[in-house]
Amino acid sequence: MLSKIKLHWQILIALILAVAFGYYLPDLIPYVSWMGDVFLRGLSMIVIPLVFSSIISGVASIGGGSNLGRIGIKTISLYLSTSLIAILTGLFLVNLLQPGVGANLGTAETIQSLPTAGTSVSEILMRTIPDNIVDAMARGQILPVIFFAILFGFFITQVQTEKQEILTKFFNSIFEVMMKITMFIIRFTPLGIFAIVSKEVARNSGSLSNIAGSLGIYMLTVLLALIIHAGITLPLAVKLLGKSKPYLHFRNMATPLLTAFSTSSSSAALPLTMEAVEHNDGVSGKITSFTLPLGATINMDGTALYECVAVIFIAQAYGVDLTVGQQAIVVLTALLAAIGSAGIPMAGLVMMTIVLTAVNLPLEGIGLILAVDRILDMSRTTVNVWGDTCVAVIIAKSEGETLNV
Repeated sequence: MLSKIKLHWQILIALILAVAFGYYLPDLIPYVSWMGDVFLRGLSMIVIPLVFSSIISGVASIGGGSNLGRIGIKTISLYLSTSLIAILTGLFLVNLLQPGVGANLGTAETIQSLPTAGTSVSEILMRTIPDNIVDAMARGQILPVIFFAILFGFFITQVQTEKQEILTKFFNSIFEVMMKITMFIIRFTPLGIFAIVSKEVARNSGSLSNIAGSLGIYMLTVLLALIIHAGITLPLAVKLLGKSKPYLHFRNMATPLLTAFSTSSSSAALPLTMEAVEHNDGVSGKITSFTLPLGATINMDGTALYECVAVIFIAQAYGVDLTVGQQAIVVLTALLAAIGSAGIPMAGLVMMTIVLTAVNLPLEGIGLILAVDRILDMSRTTVNVWGDTCVAVIIAKSEGETLNV
């Protein structure tokens, strides 16, 4: 009976059951948590080969430098524009609502377990160029893999026709196999999400009472900004720039969005996102395989917005009145830090250390927001993935493709 229900409804049912299971039967969590670990390991297993093969396949199919340059410039411009708009939305709301004014600093949690970024934004961007691509793959560093794959795919188009055809067919075949493996793993999404969410509910159920006062207002500020960006800004872009139907597109993206919300990982949701955009929306493989892996790495609308709000909240809590110039630094640094942020849970917190350092705020301020970070992490990751799919639709339409939305 369950197999006849669409996957996104299966995931939604799994989410509801997970909340009840984690809250009422926390002692049984060890017996099901392994399913979540296996599911995430399966998704992590395929991310690097999927991204590598898809980027090379997409770039090779796009063609010469002029086509790649045109699509690349449009894609990156849209990603930066949507992220900047998201940050400005958060900046407006956090200054309007001022959730940090009067915050109780005694509620801050320890941040001993949280690593700092330890590098500047320029150094993070420099890592885009790998000194050892095999090592970058082994470490799961997506940005260097994308950079090398774009180069490799481009220069495939520069070799002799016979060799070009062989290489293109080879990587197209690898990409098809990876998508087959992806579809196999997708079948277990409801079970994986049930285990992941029930474990998180059981672990955080005791801290619900801490979400009050200024911390609650901070949480609502972030969520409201995310809702405005995801529910108004991005749909308007799809409608006006992409000449498509936002609601229909949203319905087609139900499975990857629910997965992103549950796992807090845009990288884990990437295989499902690519499958949904290509097969549900009808975006061509060359656009999907280029824009989405790139977006999962550099397009972090939700993360950029969250970092801006969180840093200004921390400043307000410590009684630091940031000038217009300092807030502009926050906006710029949040944008660049989000680009360097990994598509994994809590990556936004780690990158926030860069933004705090840029305006001379104490890193201990991160402890103020740890209590509600998991919920916000799930929400901002969903917005990240939603932004990727919207840009993919806009780019496809701008290239004259006929879509299903």
